[in-house]
Amino acid sequence: MNDNRAFMAPVPLEKAYRLINHGPTVLVSARHDGVENVMAAAWACGLDFAPPKVTVVIDKIARTRELLERSGTFVLQVPTVAQREMTYQLGTLSLHNEPEKLQRAGAELLEMEGVDAPLVAGCSAWLACKLIPEPHNQQQYDLFIGEVTAAWADTRVFREGRWRFEDAPAELRSLHHVAGGHFYAIGEAFARPDSDI
Repeated sequence: MNDNRAFMAPVPLEKAYRLINHGPTVLVSARHDGVENVMAAAWACGLDFAPPKVTVVIDKIARTRELLERSGTFVLQVPTVAQREMTYQLGTLSLHNEPEKLQRAGAELLEMEGVDAPLVAGCSAWLACKLIPEPHNQQQYDLFIGEVTAAWADTRVFREGRWRFEDAPAELRSLHHVAGGHFYAIGEAFARPDSDI
């Protein structure tokens, strides 16, 4: 069991963009009519601050896309190095032909009050989002926009409004997918000498 709920803390919405502004691979989860799914996505980023918005690219063949479009809600979460195999499996297996996809990948789902989409346990950050429908962008570019309605992070790696990977166990670092199942973990931290962050 990879349940880190004891370390989950709310992140103020004005700081939510910081949860993905370092370019990690994310997991996208959605639920509709009793069906849940999670997929990996490499193309996600912050779009706006107030209200906070994010974008994510989701191919038309993805079952998660169908669930997201029908429900109007989704969650972006930042998986950790410890979850690299699960992340790879969630990005490779398809719910279309693998009904036990989540179990095979080892994904454990959580519920949060007020969020109508599942969260993946063990991640380092979660952004609950409400879909901002943009049919042209969705159809033409597979680009989805969400308004962040709630956010949480694992306090072992994100606290006081910023990531602190340098103080956390290596297995809690974020993943960055390059291609073909090849990942990097976030690297060494350094700051300008006069930085206050």
